[in-house]
Amino acid sequence: MAVEDLDLQVPHGDIFGLLGHNGAGKSTAIGMMLGQVWPTRGEIKICGYDVTRVRQKALQKVGAIFESPVFYDFLSGWKNLEILSHYSGPTTKSRISEVVEWVGLTGREHSKVRTYSHGMRARLALAQALLPKPELLILDEPSDGLDPEGIHEMRQTILRLHRELGLTILLSSHLLNEVEQLCTRIAVMNQGKKVFEGKIAEAKQPKNWVRLQVGNFVDAVNLLRGSRMIDEDRDGKFITLADRVTTDQIVKCLVGQGMPLFEIAHVEQTLEDFYLSLMKGGR
Repeated sequence: MAVEDLDLQVPHGDIFGLLGHNGAGKSTAIGMMLGQVWPTRGEIKICGYDVTRVRQKALQKVGAIFESPVFYDFLSGWKNLEILSHYSGPTTKSRISEVVEWVGLTGREHSKVRTYSHGMRARLALAQALLPKPELLILDEPSDGLDPEGIHEMRQTILRLHRELGLTILLSSHLLNEVEQLCTRIAVMNQGKKVFEGKIAEAKQPKNWVRLQVGNFVDAVNLLRGSRMIDEDRDGKFITLADRVTTDQIVKCLVGQGMPLFEIAHVEQTLEDFYLSLMKGGR
């Protein structure tokens, strides 16, 4: 998927989520950040350096998990880290031991990788990304393929790395629940274009939707619209209140006309609601 006119800024110290469906352009964008995909125009700067001009300096303080990490299955996790560390510069045994502990592989680091579960392989990939003591950690679908327990463990590890090491983290994902629990800011991509960037709290700002359960929703909506008390309705159970109208007034109006009312409650918009509205081309 081509990426078109993507303007993205990741603030220092944030956990920043790059969100989008499979094929939205997330991996292409990360590939350009890491100098593995060449942009046709524009510039990409990491830590103040242009990736396309001085890639080595730009990525000197960057650790990354990109696409599917490949390891030597017949070697131990430790030996894999020793070999892979040569790509990022000299690495001491104490540093390898440190990252092994950080990702929770202590006790299994000398086992052959072919005996590792999918979750352990994900942790080994994260250990590799931490070897160069990065300031920025780029994670492309870090929870992809993990079971619920593995997803939980990866989430807790990412939060701990952010909290205790002060890392800036950019992660791409299509798992809305994970992004909502991990990130402070997000950008949403759709068909190669950025369609939103901002704080999670901004994405979840309610549109004043109210859940309404009545005997006949259509009749209730017609009455409330005629009284100019609501602006919108959807899905046969939600309404938005007109300016300065309260739920108490809605109740009084419906009950006054003899309509049975079972529930009325404000609904907080979830990240999933927001994301799906973007995919449909609206907010």
